[in-house]
Amino acid sequence: MKVCTPINIRYAETDMMGIVYHANYLLYFEDARTDFLKNIGVPYEEIEAAGYLSPVFNVEINYGTPLHYGEAAIVRTRVIVNRPTKTVYAYEVFKEGQDMDHDKPCCTGKSTHCLVEATTFKPVSIKKVMPRLFERYSEILEPEEA
Repeated sequence: MKVCTPINIRYAETDMMGIVYHANYLLYFEDARTDFLKNIGVPYEEIEAAGYLSPVFNVEINYGTPLHYGEAAIVRTRVIVNRPTKTVYAYEVFKEGQDMDHDKPCCTGKSTHCLVEATTFKPVSIKKVMPRLFERYSEILEPEEA
């Protein structure tokens, strides 16, 4: 399952070259991941209400065509790894209007997350403490092609 999240590029997100500052793509990924969770029926607020957090412990970004102020983008998100101790999301950022099935994305990336107890930051098994979330990830998993 892929979820598409619209992003409007704001002036404050650009650098002196007029393009999106590289670190701001992490904010787009976070917006997309939050939207993804809501769309699969397990909003992030539910995870926090259960006493857990989902920190990032690895991120990868590959830049291609830059985005500019005033443009609209779409972040397409999917889960590519689902293990009891980690989840990996993949992101593709397209300029609005691009053919997402045929055009090359402007940017791609991955973020790896674990689940921890909010009070101790101790890692926990998603499968044990949030079985519905783990099952949902299993249902929609789209592993990367080799």
